[in-house]
Amino acid sequence: MLSVLISSESRYPVSRKKIKERIAEVLKRFNLDDAEVSLSIVGNRKIRELNRLYRKIDEPTDVLSFPLEEPRDSEGILRLGDIVVSYPAAQDWARERNKFVEEVILELIEHGLLHLLGFEHDNGVEFKIPAAKDFRVGP
Repeated sequence: MLSVLISSESRYPVSRKKIKERIAEVLKRFNLDDAEVSLSIVGNRKIRELNRLYRKIDEPTDVLSFPLEEPRDSEGILRLGDIVVSYPAAQDWARERNKFVEEVILELIEHGLLHLLGFEHDNGVEFKIPAAKDFRVGP
């Protein structure tokens, strides 16, 4: 069973249903349906703080992923880790690309989820694992 734990302030409207559907779609590509993912939608101040603390980069970013060291618990549930998305960054991407904010949020969540699954960047957009060529996501 898929478990998605979502934390978002009321000033950042998101569709929990669409988020869960997108995460389920991505995990299904990898035959994973019994997993847990945590998601936080935050502002630029919080994501900048996390970026500075964990990546030593003192500026906001659009998405961060924090995989768990021991993803399987004693019950066998695959706990992938945490995804943190900046709502203001999603708004900026949406404006620049003439997209809906919700669409960009879903893309950022998918991007973060691929990182939780072990995919890494080859460049700014593409992931370097050959099997990931079909999983190009933006921004």
